[in-house]
Amino acid sequence: MARLCRKGKGKNMRVIENKKEIDAFISTVESRGGGDDFAIERTVRSIINDVKEKGDEAVKSYTSRFDCENPEYYRVPEVDIIKTYRNYEEEEKEFIAALKRCHTNITAFHQAQKREGYTLAEKSGVITGQRIRPLETVGIYVPGGTAPLFSSVLMCAIPAKIAGVKRIVMTTPPQKDGTANPDVLAAAKLCGVTEIYLCGGAQAIAAMAFGTKEIPRVDKIVGPGNVYVTAAKKLLFGLIDIDMIAGPSEILIIADKSANPAYIAADLLSQAEHDTFASSVLITDSREIAEKTLTELEKQLDDLPRKDMAKSALANYGAIILVGNMDEAVEISEKIAPEHLEVLTENPLEYIGRLDNVGSLFLGAYSPEPLGDYFAGPNHVLPTNGTARFFSPLNVDMFTKKSSYIYYPQAALKKAAEDVILIAEREDLGAHANAVRIRLSGNE
Repeated sequence: MARLCRKGKGKNMRVIENKKEIDAFISTVESRGGGDDFAIERTVRSIINDVKEKGDEAVKSYTSRFDCENPEYYRVPEVDIIKTYRNYEEEEKEFIAALKRCHTNITAFHQAQKREGYTLAEKSGVITGQRIRPLETVGIYVPGGTAPLFSSVLMCAIPAKIAGVKRIVMTTPPQKDGTANPDVLAAAKLCGVTEIYLCGGAQAIAAMAFGTKEIPRVDKIVGPGNVYVTAAKKLLFGLIDIDMIAGPSEILIIADKSANPAYIAADLLSQAEHDTFASSVLITDSREIAEKTLTELEKQLDDLPRKDMAKSALANYGAIILVGNMDEAVEISEKIAPEHLEVLTENPLEYIGRLDNVGSLFLGAYSPEPLGDYFAGPNHVLPTNGTARFFSPLNVDMFTKKSSYIYYPQAALKKAAEDVILIAEREDLGAHANAVRIRLSGNE
């Protein structure tokens, strides 16, 4: 059996258990991106070149074209950021209190990541070591569009602050009425970010990468964004550093017969509602769980405000994969390397050491993915599209730079010289060898 798709309401996800179809589905998910990559890159290159040549004039022109005709301002006045936050403290007390609790948890988790440099001193007098310093200036991109992600302000700014970054520059698109999103401003104030520019898309990335008269050049750009933002980060990497090449959101759930189908469906939908390219996958060894999850999806979809988007995502990039046992489930999960991975089994904690290719791991029935999006503490800026095989979640270390140092006294150099000269000459680099040899010749 390759599919158990039911016709009609909900248009359930495909259900597959054939290896060939599983591999084909994984390839489909990995190829997500939102269209012709070459066409997108051509468009983005044009935007980048415009910003490089015309600076703020180009950025403002694209903002008027794509976001709104008359933004209230370019740089958000600090007084407006403070005013927004104070208004929230009076009128949105529950929201601010929740935001503060999220801030506390995210801070505690990332504080534990902070590392110090080290020095290795040998009896011979040789000293080697490593220094770790924060980046000077970092840019944070906060998406607007279909769902302004003010939570990304916390996830990006908090580790940067802990690392010791001196200047944080934030760009975010204006709302359709030209104003700044107040939730984004409130989150920024809570995190101590006061330099905010109302611009979005590839033009905002280019502005931070090159620097304009009004927007400073940054050392690194972090934060999620659409395909144009991602393409701009990719094309400008090298001029500036970036966090990762991120694609559409995704969730994979490994579930056995003990799992609750209602929970599974709810969690699959929590990612499907992000956009039409989001991927939601269930891997289970229980046909009953598969069938009940399909029923639950039909039931829960009708109540979602973004149900059309979720339906499209499930139909195109969703699947229920039936396997013979949990070992097979782990094997397929490792191949997919998902952004978010939930384990809904009788003994979820036993999977911690078995699952290596994952952005963030959620264990047990009461650890739903949205807990990680906002509250628990681990970062929600995560690798997607299989890149969890080699990328890591955004972390404090990403906001630092490292350099090494070496000190050798004369006696130690004499002891090492023969090996260094041998290796240098073996590589046919005579000047390298001579730089050591000359120090042994008595030519003081």
